[in-house]
Amino acid sequence: MRIGVPKEIKTLEFRVSATPGVVRHLVQDGHQVFVETNAGAGVGIEDSAYAEAGATVLPTADAVFEAADLIVKVKEPQAVEIARLTARHTLFTYLHLAADLDQAKGLMASGCTAIAYETITDARSRLPLLAPMSQVAGRMAVDVGAVALLRPGGGRGMLLGGAPGVPPAKVVVLGGGVAGKHAAEMAIGHRADVTLFDISAPRLEELDDQFGGRLKTAFSTPDAVRAAVIEADLVIGCVLIPGAAAPKLVSRADLAEMKTGAVLVDVAIDQGGCFETSRPTTHADPTFVVDGVIHYCVANMPGAAPLTSTYALGAATAPYLLALANKGVDRALAEDPGFAAGLNIKAGRITCAAVAEALAA
Repeated sequence: MRIGVPKEIKTLEFRVSATPGVVRHLVQDGHQVFVETNAGAGVGIEDSAYAEAGATVLPTADAVFEAADLIVKVKEPQAVEIARLTARHTLFTYLHLAADLDQAKGLMASGCTAIAYETITDARSRLPLLAPMSQVAGRMAVDVGAVALLRPGGGRGMLLGGAPGVPPAKVVVLGGGVAGKHAAEMAIGHRADVTLFDISAPRLEELDDQFGGRLKTAFSTPDAVRAAVIEADLVIGCVLIPGAAAPKLVSRADLAEMKTGAVLVDVAIDQGGCFETSRPTTHADPTFVVDGVIHYCVANMPGAAPLTSTYALGAATAPYLLALANKGVDRALAEDPGFAAGLNIKAGRITCAAVAEALAA
Protein backbone atom coordinates (compact mmCIF):
# COMPACT_ATOMS: atom_id res chain seq x y z
CA MET A 1 0.00 0.00 0.00
CA ARG A 2 1.08 3.60 -0.60
CA ILE A 3 0.89 5.54 2.67
CA GLY A 4 1.23 9.29 3.10
CA VAL A 5 2.31 11.25 6.19
CA PRO A 6 1.70 14.98 5.63
CA LYS A 7 2.89 17.74 7.93
CA GLU A 8 0.15 18.94 10.29
CA ILE A 9 -1.02 22.48 9.51
CA LYS A 10 -3.52 23.29 12.26
CA THR A 11 -2.39 26.35 14.22
CA LEU A 12 0.57 25.48 16.45
CA GLU A 13 0.09 21.74 15.88
CA PHE A 14 3.49 20.05 16.16
CA ARG A 15 2.59 16.36 16.37
CA VAL A 16 3.28 13.92 13.54
CA SER A 17 1.17 10.88 12.74
CA ALA A 18 3.93 8.28 12.29
CA THR A 19 7.39 7.95 13.80
CA PRO A 20 10.38 6.51 11.93
CA GLY A 21 9.94 3.28 13.87
CA VAL A 22 6.42 2.81 12.54
CA VAL A 23 7.56 3.77 9.05
CA ARG A 24 10.33 1.17 9.18
CA HIS A 25 7.80 -1.51 10.13
CA LEU A 26 5.55 -0.55 7.22
CA VAL A 27 8.44 -0.57 4.77
CA GLN A 28 9.63 -3.95 6.03
CA ASP A 29 6.13 -5.27 5.36
CA GLY A 30 6.47 -4.21 1.74
CA HIS A 31 4.65 -0.86 1.74
CA GLN A 32 5.70 2.51 0.37
CA VAL A 33 5.64 5.47 2.73
CA PHE A 34 5.74 9.08 1.61
CA VAL A 35 6.53 11.72 4.23
CA GLU A 36 6.26 15.47 3.68
CA THR A 37 9.47 17.32 4.42
CA ASN A 38 9.66 18.66 7.98
CA ALA A 39 6.63 16.59 9.04
CA GLY A 40 8.46 15.58 12.20
CA ALA A 41 10.32 18.82 12.83
CA GLY A 42 8.00 19.80 15.68
CA VAL A 43 9.18 16.80 17.72
CA GLY A 44 12.79 16.86 16.59
CA ILE A 45 12.53 14.11 13.96
CA GLU A 46 14.65 14.98 10.94
CA ASP A 47 13.79 14.07 7.35
CA SER A 48 16.93 11.93 7.34
CA ALA A 49 15.44 9.68 10.05
CA TYR A 50 12.45 8.95 7.84
CA ALA A 51 14.69 8.38 4.83
CA GLU A 52 16.83 5.95 6.82
CA ALA A 53 13.64 4.12 7.83
CA GLY A 54 12.83 3.64 4.14
CA ALA A 55 10.38 6.45 3.49
CA THR A 56 10.41 8.74 0.48
CA VAL A 57 10.55 12.35 1.65
CA LEU A 58 8.53 14.64 -0.62
CA PRO A 59 8.71 18.45 -0.76
CA THR A 60 5.02 19.31 -0.54
CA ALA A 61 1.72 18.10 0.85
CA ASP A 62 0.33 18.06 -2.69
CA ALA A 63 2.99 15.54 -3.63
CA VAL A 64 2.20 13.35 -0.61
CA PHE A 65 -1.54 13.27 -1.32
CA GLU A 66 -0.86 12.56 -4.99
CA ALA A 67 1.51 9.68 -4.23
CA ALA A 68 -0.46 7.98 -1.44
CA ASP A 69 -3.74 6.11 -1.18
CA LEU A 70 -3.85 5.99 2.63
CA ILE A 71 -3.37 9.36 4.34
CA VAL A 72 -2.44 9.21 8.02
CA LYS A 73 -2.81 12.38 10.09
CA VAL A 74 -3.22 13.57 13.66
CA LYS A 75 -5.81 16.34 13.47
CA GLU A 76 -8.88 16.75 11.30
CA PRO A 77 -8.12 17.83 7.73
CA GLN A 78 -8.18 21.54 7.09
CA ALA A 79 -10.02 22.90 4.04
CA VAL A 80 -6.93 22.87 1.83
CA GLU A 81 -6.32 19.22 2.77
CA ILE A 82 -9.90 18.19 2.11
CA ALA A 83 -9.54 19.69 -1.36
CA ARG A 84 -6.68 17.23 -2.02
CA LEU A 85 -8.74 14.15 -1.14
CA THR A 86 -10.39 11.99 -3.81
CA ALA A 87 -12.44 8.82 -3.93
CA ARG A 88 -9.28 6.67 -4.02
CA HIS A 89 -8.07 8.01 -0.67
CA THR A 90 -8.59 6.56 2.79
CA LEU A 91 -8.09 9.12 5.58
CA PHE A 92 -7.07 7.85 9.02
CA THR A 93 -7.03 10.54 11.72
CA TYR A 94 -9.02 12.31 14.44
CA LEU A 95 -12.14 13.79 12.82
CA HIS A 96 -14.57 14.91 15.56
CA LEU A 97 -17.27 15.42 12.94
CA ALA A 98 -20.19 15.85 15.33
CA ALA A 99 -19.18 19.48 15.89
CA ASP A 100 -18.00 20.19 12.32
CA LEU A 101 -20.66 20.10 9.62
CA ASP A 102 -18.44 21.86 7.07
CA GLN A 103 -15.74 19.23 7.41
CA ALA A 104 -18.30 16.43 7.10
CA LYS A 105 -19.72 17.97 3.93
CA GLY A 106 -16.25 18.37 2.47
CA LEU A 107 -15.26 14.78 3.18
CA MET A 108 -18.51 13.47 1.75
CA ALA A 109 -18.04 15.54 -1.40
CA SER A 110 -14.51 14.19 -1.84
CA GLY A 111 -15.75 10.61 -2.01
CA CYS A 112 -12.98 9.45 0.32
CA THR A 113 -13.18 6.81 3.04
CA ALA A 114 -12.67 8.50 6.42
CA ILE A 115 -11.83 6.52 9.55
CA ALA A 116 -11.84 8.41 12.86
CA TYR A 117 -9.51 7.50 15.70
CA GLU A 118 -12.03 8.68 18.28
CA THR A 119 -14.85 6.21 17.48
CA ILE A 120 -12.76 3.04 17.24
CA THR A 121 -13.50 0.65 20.10
CA ASP A 122 -11.72 -2.37 21.55
CA ALA A 123 -13.06 -5.68 22.84
CA ARG A 124 -14.05 -4.01 26.14
CA SER A 125 -15.88 -1.13 24.39
CA ARG A 126 -13.12 1.31 25.34
CA LEU A 127 -11.71 3.95 22.97
CA PRO A 128 -8.07 2.89 22.53
CA LEU A 129 -7.04 5.66 20.12
CA LEU A 130 -8.74 8.43 22.04
CA ALA A 131 -7.38 7.28 25.40
CA PRO A 132 -3.73 8.41 25.08
CA MET A 133 -4.67 11.94 24.04
CA SER A 134 -7.40 12.06 26.68
CA GLN A 135 -4.76 11.21 29.25
CA VAL A 136 -2.54 14.03 28.03
CA ALA A 137 -5.41 16.52 27.76
CA GLY A 138 -6.73 15.64 31.21
CA ARG A 139 -3.33 16.19 32.77
CA MET A 140 -2.73 19.38 30.79
CA ALA A 141 -6.14 20.75 31.78
CA VAL A 142 -5.02 21.19 35.36
CA ASP A 143 -1.75 22.85 34.34
CA VAL A 144 -3.37 25.35 31.97
CA GLY A 145 -6.19 25.95 34.41
CA ALA A 146 -3.72 26.62 37.20
CA VAL A 147 -1.88 29.19 35.07
CA ALA A 148 -5.12 30.89 34.02
CA LEU A 149 -6.21 31.07 37.65
CA LEU A 150 -3.13 33.13 38.53
CA ARG A 151 -3.45 36.91 38.31
CA PRO A 152 -1.14 37.32 35.27
CA GLY A 153 -3.38 34.82 33.50
CA GLY A 154 -6.42 36.94 34.25
CA GLY A 155 -7.68 34.72 37.04
CA ARG A 156 -8.57 35.22 40.68
CA GLY A 157 -4.94 35.10 41.75
CA MET A 158 -5.23 31.73 43.45
CA LEU A 159 -2.72 28.94 43.86
CA LEU A 160 -4.43 25.58 43.36
CA GLY A 161 -2.97 24.10 46.52
CA GLY A 162 -3.40 27.20 48.64
CA ALA A 163 -0.82 27.75 51.37
CA PRO A 164 -0.55 27.04 55.11
CA GLY A 165 -3.53 28.79 56.64
CA VAL A 166 -5.11 29.51 53.23
CA PRO A 167 -7.67 27.08 51.75
CA PRO A 168 -6.87 25.45 48.39
CA ALA A 169 -8.79 26.17 45.20
CA LYS A 170 -12.02 24.31 44.58
CA VAL A 171 -11.75 22.23 41.40
CA VAL A 172 -14.77 20.60 39.75
CA VAL A 173 -14.23 17.88 37.16
CA LEU A 174 -17.20 17.00 34.95
CA GLY A 175 -16.92 13.45 33.67
CA GLY A 176 -15.16 10.44 35.15
CA GLY A 177 -13.72 8.94 31.98
CA VAL A 178 -10.07 8.82 31.00
CA ALA A 179 -9.58 12.59 30.78
CA GLY A 180 -11.57 13.26 33.95
CA LYS A 181 -9.67 10.69 35.96
CA HIS A 182 -6.30 12.12 34.90
CA ALA A 183 -7.46 15.67 35.55
CA ALA A 184 -8.58 14.69 39.04
CA GLU A 185 -5.30 12.92 39.69
CA MET A 186 -3.27 15.98 38.70
CA ALA A 187 -5.47 18.39 40.65
CA ILE A 188 -5.17 16.27 43.78
CA GLY A 189 -1.42 16.26 43.22
CA HIS A 190 -1.56 20.05 43.38
CA ARG A 191 -3.37 19.69 46.75
CA ALA A 192 -6.58 21.23 45.42
CA ASP A 193 -10.04 20.51 46.80
CA VAL A 194 -11.38 18.26 44.00
CA THR A 195 -14.92 17.07 43.27
CA LEU A 196 -15.68 14.85 40.28
CA PHE A 197 -19.15 14.39 38.77
CA ASP A 198 -20.34 11.46 36.64
CA ILE A 199 -23.67 9.85 35.75
CA SER A 200 -22.40 6.32 36.43
CA ALA A 201 -22.67 5.22 40.04
CA PRO A 202 -20.36 2.21 39.45
CA ARG A 203 -17.74 4.52 37.94
CA LEU A 204 -17.96 6.87 40.92
CA GLU A 205 -17.51 3.91 43.26
CA GLU A 206 -14.50 2.75 41.25
CA LEU A 207 -12.88 6.18 41.37
CA ASP A 208 -13.60 6.52 45.08
CA ASP A 209 -11.74 3.26 45.66
CA GLN A 210 -8.85 4.23 43.38
CA PHE A 211 -8.27 7.57 45.07
CA GLY A 212 -8.72 6.26 48.59
CA GLY A 213 -11.03 9.06 49.68
CA ARG A 214 -8.79 11.88 48.42
CA LEU A 215 -11.31 12.61 45.63
CA LYS A 216 -14.84 13.79 46.36
CA THR A 217 -17.30 12.11 44.00
CA ALA A 218 -20.84 13.16 43.19
CA PHE A 219 -23.64 11.91 40.98
CA SER A 220 -24.24 14.35 38.17
CA THR A 221 -27.58 16.13 38.13
CA PRO A 222 -28.20 19.62 36.74
CA ASP A 223 -28.85 21.08 40.19
CA ALA A 224 -25.81 19.43 41.77
CA VAL A 225 -23.49 20.50 38.97
CA ARG A 226 -24.80 24.05 39.02
CA ALA A 227 -24.32 24.38 42.78
CA ALA A 228 -20.75 23.08 42.54
CA VAL A 229 -19.82 25.24 39.56
CA ILE A 230 -20.99 28.41 41.30
CA GLU A 231 -18.60 27.69 44.17
CA ALA A 232 -15.72 26.49 42.00
CA ASP A 233 -12.49 28.27 41.17
CA LEU A 234 -11.63 25.91 38.30
CA VAL A 235 -14.05 23.75 36.31
CA ILE A 236 -12.71 21.11 33.92
CA GLY A 237 -15.18 19.69 31.40
CA CYS A 238 -14.33 16.13 30.33
CA VAL A 239 -17.70 14.67 29.35
CA LEU A 240 -17.77 12.36 26.34
CA ILE A 241 -20.41 10.57 24.29
CA PRO A 242 -18.44 8.66 21.64
CA GLY A 243 -18.92 10.26 18.24
CA ALA A 244 -21.68 12.56 19.42
CA ALA A 245 -21.80 16.21 20.40
CA ALA A 246 -20.93 16.86 24.04
CA PRO A 247 -23.87 17.76 26.31
CA LYS A 248 -23.95 21.32 27.65
CA LEU A 249 -23.58 21.06 31.41
CA VAL A 250 -22.83 24.69 32.26
CA SER A 251 -25.15 27.38 30.92
CA ARG A 252 -24.59 31.05 30.21
CA ALA A 253 -26.88 31.81 33.15
CA ASP A 254 -24.59 29.81 35.45
CA LEU A 255 -21.67 32.07 34.56
CA ALA A 256 -23.48 35.07 36.04
CA GLU A 257 -23.30 33.42 39.47
CA MET A 258 -19.72 32.18 39.22
CA LYS A 259 -16.79 33.95 40.83
CA THR A 260 -15.13 36.66 38.77
CA GLY A 261 -11.82 35.28 37.57
CA ALA A 262 -12.90 31.64 37.84
CA VAL A 263 -11.66 29.38 35.04
CA LEU A 264 -13.39 26.91 32.71
CA VAL A 265 -11.24 24.42 30.79
CA ASP A 266 -13.23 22.60 28.10
CA VAL A 267 -11.47 19.35 27.21
CA ALA A 268 -14.62 18.35 25.29
CA ILE A 269 -14.32 21.23 22.83
CA ASP A 270 -13.42 18.88 19.96
CA GLN A 271 -16.94 17.50 20.27
CA GLY A 272 -18.55 20.93 20.57
CA GLY A 273 -17.75 21.61 24.21
CA CYS A 274 -19.70 21.03 27.41
CA PHE A 275 -20.08 24.70 28.37
CA GLU A 276 -22.74 26.72 26.55
CA THR A 277 -20.33 29.63 26.10
CA SER A 278 -17.44 27.57 24.72
CA ARG A 279 -15.96 28.15 21.28
CA PRO A 280 -12.78 26.62 19.85
CA THR A 281 -9.53 28.48 20.43
CA THR A 282 -5.91 27.81 19.49
CA HIS A 283 -2.62 27.70 21.33
CA ALA A 284 -1.85 31.08 19.77
CA ASP A 285 -4.81 32.68 21.57
CA PRO A 286 -6.07 30.08 24.03
CA THR A 287 -8.46 31.96 26.30
CA PHE A 288 -11.35 34.39 26.23
CA VAL A 289 -13.61 35.86 28.91
CA VAL A 290 -17.39 35.72 29.18
CA ASP A 291 -19.11 37.41 32.12
CA GLY A 292 -15.84 37.60 34.01
CA VAL A 293 -15.14 33.86 33.65
CA ILE A 294 -12.01 32.74 31.78
CA HIS A 295 -12.54 30.06 29.13
CA TYR A 296 -9.73 27.83 27.86
CA CYS A 297 -11.04 25.93 24.83
CA VAL A 298 -8.05 24.85 22.72
CA ALA A 299 -9.19 22.17 20.31
CA ASN A 300 -5.82 20.43 20.08
CA MET A 301 -4.55 20.61 23.64
CA PRO A 302 -2.05 17.70 23.34
CA GLY A 303 -0.40 19.53 20.45
CA ALA A 304 1.33 21.71 23.04
CA ALA A 305 3.20 18.63 24.30
CA PRO A 306 3.96 17.14 20.87
CA LEU A 307 6.89 14.97 21.85
CA THR A 308 4.95 13.13 24.55
CA SER A 309 1.78 13.09 22.46
CA THR A 310 3.36 11.85 19.22
CA TYR A 311 4.88 8.79 20.80
CA ALA A 312 1.83 8.03 22.95
CA LEU A 313 -0.50 8.30 19.96
CA GLY A 314 1.85 6.45 17.62
CA ALA A 315 2.03 3.46 19.94
CA ALA A 316 -1.76 3.26 19.98
CA THR A 317 -2.40 3.78 16.27
CA ALA A 318 0.40 1.57 14.92
CA PRO A 319 -1.46 -1.79 15.13
CA TYR A 320 -4.45 -0.31 13.30
CA LEU A 321 -2.29 1.36 10.67
CA LEU A 322 -0.46 -1.91 10.06
CA ALA A 323 -3.78 -3.74 9.76
CA LEU A 324 -5.01 -1.26 7.13
CA ALA A 325 -1.77 -1.58 5.18
CA ASN A 326 -1.33 -5.35 5.40
CA LYS A 327 -4.95 -6.43 5.00
CA GLY A 328 -6.41 -3.60 2.98
CA VAL A 329 -9.09 -1.25 4.26
CA ASP A 330 -12.16 -3.40 3.62
CA ARG A 331 -10.73 -6.59 5.12
CA ALA A 332 -9.22 -4.83 8.14
CA LEU A 333 -12.57 -3.29 9.02
CA ALA A 334 -14.55 -6.44 8.26
CA GLU A 335 -12.41 -8.57 10.58
CA ASP A 336 -12.63 -6.20 13.55
CA PRO A 337 -16.05 -4.75 14.49
CA GLY A 338 -14.39 -2.30 16.87
CA PHE A 339 -12.17 -1.02 14.09
CA ALA A 340 -15.20 -0.80 11.81
CA ALA A 341 -16.81 1.51 14.38
CA GLY A 342 -14.20 4.04 13.35
CA LEU A 343 -15.61 4.32 9.83
CA ASN A 344 -17.34 7.70 9.73
CA ILE A 345 -17.66 8.45 6.02
CA LYS A 346 -17.65 6.25 2.93
CA ALA A 347 -18.71 6.87 -0.66
CA GLY A 348 -20.23 10.24 0.10
CA ARG A 349 -22.31 9.34 3.13
CA ILE A 350 -21.97 9.35 6.91
CA THR A 351 -21.72 5.82 8.28
CA CYS A 352 -21.45 6.56 12.03
CA ALA A 353 -24.90 6.78 13.61
CA ALA A 354 -23.83 9.14 16.42
CA VAL A 355 -22.26 11.57 13.94
CA ALA A 356 -25.27 11.42 11.64
CA GLU A 357 -27.62 12.18 14.54
CA ALA A 358 -25.49 15.06 15.78
CA LEU A 359 -25.22 16.71 12.38
CA ALA A 360 -28.93 16.31 11.67
CA ALA A 361 -29.80 18.27 14.80
